[in-house]
Amino acid sequence: MTSTDPTDSTSTQRDYDIVVYGATGFVGRLTAAYLAEHAPANTKVALAGRSLTRLEAVRKSLPASAAQWPLVEADANDIDSLRALAVSTRVVITTVGPYAKYGLPLTTVCAESGTDYVDLTGEVLFARKSIDANHEIARRTGARIIHSCGFDSIPSDIGVHVLYSAVTDAGAGELTDTTLVVSAMRGGVSGGTIDSLRTQIDEVKKDGKLRRLAARPYSLSPDRSLEPDLGRQSDVVLVNGKDIAPGVRGWKAPFVMASYNTRVVRRSNALREWAYGKEFRYREVMSVGSSIASPVFAGAVSAGLGALVVGMTVLPKKILDRVLPKPGEGPSPKAQDSGHFTMDLYTTTTSGAHYRSRVKATGDPGYKATSVMLGESALALVHNRSELPDAAGVLTPATGIGDALVTRLRDAGFEIWAKKA
Repeated sequence: MTSTDPTDSTSTQRDYDIVVYGATGFVGRLTAAYLAEHAPANTKVALAGRSLTRLEAVRKSLPASAAQWPLVEADANDIDSLRALAVSTRVVITTVGPYAKYGLPLTTVCAESGTDYVDLTGEVLFARKSIDANHEIARRTGARIIHSCGFDSIPSDIGVHVLYSAVTDAGAGELTDTTLVVSAMRGGVSGGTIDSLRTQIDEVKKDGKLRRLAARPYSLSPDRSLEPDLGRQSDVVLVNGKDIAPGVRGWKAPFVMASYNTRVVRRSNALREWAYGKEFRYREVMSVGSSIASPVFAGAVSAGLGALVVGMTVLPKKILDRVLPKPGEGPSPKAQDSGHFTMDLYTTTTSGAHYRSRVKATGDPGYKATSVMLGESALALVHNRSELPDAAGVLTPATGIGDALVTRLRDAGFEIWAKKA
């Protein structure tokens, strides 16, 4: 892995290289622990949050390498504290959500300060607001505002990125119909994830315009009028494996995160001036096995997802609070260690060739594996400056970090590859 001096001439001198904001939260603690164990020794890391007392307790729980990390008091409702945080560091990692409630002021002060930023949001409406508020500002200051650097949406975005690279290197044309299949996955759900989903559901319930915006397949694209007309693109789909690629068997069910991930991938294509292809169509599904009963299982999953959304829309909050995890809660260490995911992506190119890529990792996808993805995204922005794409603005993992992130994740134990099928 190529490394560069964090104080090189490509950046302004700052007090810190990385600040973990929200370090007392569930994923914040995991990310801080990951950095304590894996960040190069010359990386200057600080922990930030509302309570210095709680931050001190987190720091004491971390490996000895974190014992001298500075603590920074910052509050999402105090813009001056957020601005002071942003100007003190080269990169901000934030796990403070729901982002629709607490995230936008921090993105804006980072954009204004020329500070790189990474988060793990899966909230379409928040990402859209951030794009509208910050993209041009960040382009002027050189900041990279990179949303969705966790399980939402690195496997999707980087999976398509390496697929595109393999096809381009082979001169095999452009990508057309491309499908991500969740081939295997095991993991839990935290209260923070549930709270983010609730927040977005509440937003669209109140405003029909927001509901329509969230439903659009190009809702995160820079300019919808420039997108190709590819007909209807639905996120809730049942797909026969044989219609994905030769050799793929069984019916596939809708994937719960498709409604967000697909929009991130389409934004990457647009930011790259449609380098993936003007005929690039993208969807995400999940495997339910390949037996003769797979159509039944896929239909049941689809119905279950619909029931979940309806339940969270119509049931009173006090009833949901009795059965759903609360913010700050998450899987046990044992459950985190036993988690894993495998994402297989298939495409057909304009030359008729079939290509496949894979992103696979151990650890609970939304928590242990996400802390790796979030941590390595920030480390790439600090230590791999010369390898980053020439870009600034509100970006995606592929367009803001790209190959540098692929290399770091491989070195961290991820399996990432692409080849002709």
